[in-house]
Amino acid sequence: MKERLRACLAELMLIPGLAGHEDRVRRHIARRLADIGLDSRADRLGNLIATLPGDPGAPSVMLFAHTDQLGFVVRKIEASGLIRIERLGGVPEKALAAQCVLFCVGEGRDVRGVVANKSHHATAPEEKYKVTPYADLFIDVGADSADAVQAMGIRIGTPVVYDPRVVPLAGDRVAGTSVDDRAGCAVVMEAARLLKEVSLRPTIHFVFAVLEEFNLRGAMVAAQALRPDIAIQLDLALTADTPDMTHRGEVRLGGGPAMSLYSFHGRGTLNGTLPHPALTSLVEATAEAEGIPLQRTAHVGALTDSSYVQLVGEGVAVIDLCFPSRYTHTALEVCDLGDLEQLTRLVAAAIARIDAGFSLDRDLYT
Repeated sequence: MKERLRACLAELMLIPGLAGHEDRVRRHIARRLADIGLDSRADRLGNLIATLPGDPGAPSVMLFAHTDQLGFVVRKIEASGLIRIERLGGVPEKALAAQCVLFCVGEGRDVRGVVANKSHHATAPEEKYKVTPYADLFIDVGADSADAVQAMGIRIGTPVVYDPRVVPLAGDRVAGTSVDDRAGCAVVMEAARLLKEVSLRPTIHFVFAVLEEFNLRGAMVAAQALRPDIAIQLDLALTADTPDMTHRGEVRLGGGPAMSLYSFHGRGTLNGTLPHPALTSLVEATAEAEGIPLQRTAHVGALTDSSYVQLVGEGVAVIDLCFPSRYTHTALEVCDLGDLEQLTRLVAAAIARIDAGFSLDRDLYT
């Protein structure tokens, strides 16, 4: 399983898919699902949905991860051929200077560029420790005029992402672009492979969602159509195992999957996720029975689609299950394949336990 996850993740990380422009990623996942015998369909937003029918008396489950990544769109093309950008999603400005980026013009026609960084030899002492706001940055694609840029297919609104990379590190560690949330997508795909072979199961909808990095509401459209009883979101957990993050919790890379007990954005929106007690109980019992280490996380500053999915219909029982990740939202995020493998086993085993007798009555768990 680990080697399948390694190969699947590497494929996904190398496919550009800015929020609102996830189609290449969706088509790739649809082909891979077809390879394991799962038909899928896309809605108007671009969410990809595959359904495994199961016991109609059991609560239905939506297992989902988001396909999109953060990045930029072209805002202005200067007469000189240099390009200005608008940020899309939570891109950290301090991580941008001198990065290589990709203008997503079309498959086989994408254009690489470099985020300019003022020559060190001309940088005054007072500038050396300042972060340049993204609005003041420009990207160099090697063109000398706006006409030359447009001849490459680059226009206002063209999507731009970190240049896709996969960097194998020691052991089972992998660094690269869009680990958030292509690692989650890889786990959903592998869980689908496992659950397809389970005869006693609930109805399961595997959803590969769009727009999470833009407005967090892409998965909500899928949930409105599917009306699941339970939704399980797979995304990252912030690690606390580097010197700059020790105050943020106890999650460590390589320590196994994590269960989120509290998330709250804290900036610009009063929203977050408090998991349903039936699901925290299910996950804890499954982890213990399967011998899977389970970490716990609670933090402000991150938000997932589950915060909106939970509000669909009469309410959906939700939980965020996570893989530990370092250096999030940069061009080189890091995850551990061992964590992804254990997360896959945990998710598949937990869903397989949901039968007609599984109750979502909160009073049974609190």
